[in-house]
Amino acid sequence: MKHIARKRFGQHFLVDLGLIDAIVDEIDPKPGEALVEIGPGLGAMTNPLVARSGHLTVIELDRDLAARLAKRPELTVVQEDVLKVDFAELSSLRGQKLRVVGNLPYNISTPILFHLLDAVDHVTDQHFMLQKEVVDRMAAAPGSKDYGRLSVMLQWRYHVEPVLDVPPEAFDPPPRVDSAVVRMLPLPQHQAIDAALLSELVAVAFSQRRKLLRNTLGRWLQERGFGGDFDVQRRAEEVPVADYLALAAALAG
Repeated sequence: MKHIARKRFGQHFLVDLGLIDAIVDEIDPKPGEALVEIGPGLGAMTNPLVARSGHLTVIELDRDLAARLAKRPELTVVQEDVLKVDFAELSSLRGQKLRVVGNLPYNISTPILFHLLDAVDHVTDQHFMLQKEVVDRMAAAPGSKDYGRLSVMLQWRYHVEPVLDVPPEAFDPPPRVDSAVVRMLPLPQHQAIDAALLSELVAVAFSQRRKLLRNTLGRWLQERGFGGDFDVQRRAEEVPVADYLALAAALAG
């Protein structure tokens, strides 16, 4: 029986075989790797992934789809909301770092990215299909209109690289937006800072992005009695990631 895509799960199933092959080539799975797929759906990427890797752990919230997948011995099925999955524990169970892939539900893609940020030390790489607009924001450089909180928070811990554009007609049903595949490689060296503090200060900075930082982040810093050196005569989008990290470290110190 044909599975009908469920809107509440943000389901759009990838059906373009040429694009599927191109995505799997970018991932380049190998036997023995701890490969985890988020939202396998009808198995469009699952099948070629497991053909190359031999085994795959899949995270699927939809009970009917999870039941279908559970019949396959080469798959380990986790029927759970991905935002509740402990990726550090999955890594520990496999005894190695994870390679995480997936066509992420567009309605919760940003929360998933932030959830995975907590487990970045247990991940080798991540390859995701996302709304192209989100990928543009993830990879944006300072000074661009797409540069924002998501850019800073992810580029703190990852090298972010868009690898493929995917048109709506590659899906069934077609989404109303363009999509893209992004590669995320955890940085081997990063500044150890308080993630919650960084998130808060970056959110304040971009709360009124057209105004100079003295009107937003400047006031926030004054309230905390910060007397260090940070140029608030800039707009939030003009500040490099390294400057935000240095400010968070100075505040914590």
